[in-house]
Amino acid sequence: MTWLAAKKYIEFICARLSGIGVIRPKKMFGDWLIYIDEKPIVMACDNTCYVKMLPEIAGMMAGALTAPPYPGAKPHYILDIEHRDIALNVVKMLLSITPYPKKRSKK
Repeated sequence: MTWLAAKKYIEFICARLSGIGVIRPKKMFGDWLIYIDEKPIVMACDNTCYVKMLPEIAGMMAGALTAPPYPGAKPHYILDIEHRDIALNVVKMLLSITPYPKKRSKK
């Protein structure tokens, strides 16, 4: 995938999630992590959105495909970003249970 195509996909994801909080995409290791209100919520890899497989969203994600977002990763739910209402409900739940990342100490 070209850089431009990846950027357009990230912009699409951010647009679909607009209104839920402060959205900040961050490029990491060739893929993207979407932070919402400074919490890491959605991973975007190869035009696919992934969220962690947590028991709190299992009912909402029943029937969703699962796959590792990158080689060696644990399986994640594949979030159907096309269905905005479902995606927003999943993301809202994840926002309520996801802790803020720990601050790294400077050495």
